[in-house]
Amino acid sequence: MITPRRKAARLEWSVRLRLQVLRLSFVAQRPFTFPLPASNKLRGLIGKNLWDRGDNTYGRFFTPSQTNGPSGLSDPPRPFVLRAAHLDGLHVAEGEAFHFDLHLFDLRTPWGQVLAESLTVMAGASLRDVTAGEAFALELDGRVEDVQRVRVRFLTPMELKTKGGLAATPEFGILAARARDRISTLSQLYGDGPLPIDFVGFGERAARVEMTRCEIQRVEAERRSGRTGQTHSLGGFVGEAEYAGALTEFLPYLRAAQWTGVGRQTSWGKGAIALQE
Repeated sequence: MITPRRKAARLEWSVRLRLQVLRLSFVAQRPFTFPLPASNKLRGLIGKNLWDRGDNTYGRFFTPSQTNGPSGLSDPPRPFVLRAAHLDGLHVAEGEAFHFDLHLFDLRTPWGQVLAESLTVMAGASLRDVTAGEAFALELDGRVEDVQRVRVRFLTPMELKTKGGLAATPEFGILAARARDRISTLSQLYGDGPLPIDFVGFGERAARVEMTRCEIQRVEAERRSGRTGQTHSLGGFVGEAEYAGALTEFLPYLRAAQWTGVGRQTSWGKGAIALQE
């Protein structure tokens, strides 16, 4: 993953998304094996522990309000992204340490403290440490280097919505538009407001970028909600694609998407990407 770059002193930035990385470290109290995907198991355990607090923490973390969000948005993005793909299928021995990360977008709440209080013991493991990195900003406008070609790796299953349903391939216009929309919504709900950009022009220019190579495969997975009993797909495509064209404008959004994820169910670890310029 590309490390977020600090802005140069000579540039004037006005569009940004702030976030913080939280690492939760545990020690196994008994041997167990993480399922595929591990994020689904962690999702349920975190949710149960927050629900058991008996306050409104669960609602603010798992079912946030959209009072200041975009109109027509029925399912606002959660204020976090779970990163635990390295645990998929991993066998953990008794006494062995493991960790997972959360990328936090709501910096108004001390989520590190809340989770440390709530997750002391979690299904056969005890909390060892919660490490909160320094908050930083993903800069989305200003001058960047000229780039004509990029490769995007789709690390965890991704699903991209289009007008006709779900995209069969990650055409750049669709990928860039979904990254833009997600970043703007996160900023509107938890940051400085929606992105002050020309959405239509952005989409038209992104659609002119060519996908020169695409090697993806479909991964199937699903989860069953313990609360509603409904079954939900956790699948999508993984692999990589290469793009060529006037990419400079979109580079900051692709860099930011490495932290936010792209597409459906990103809070639960889907839609993780890595960028090679």
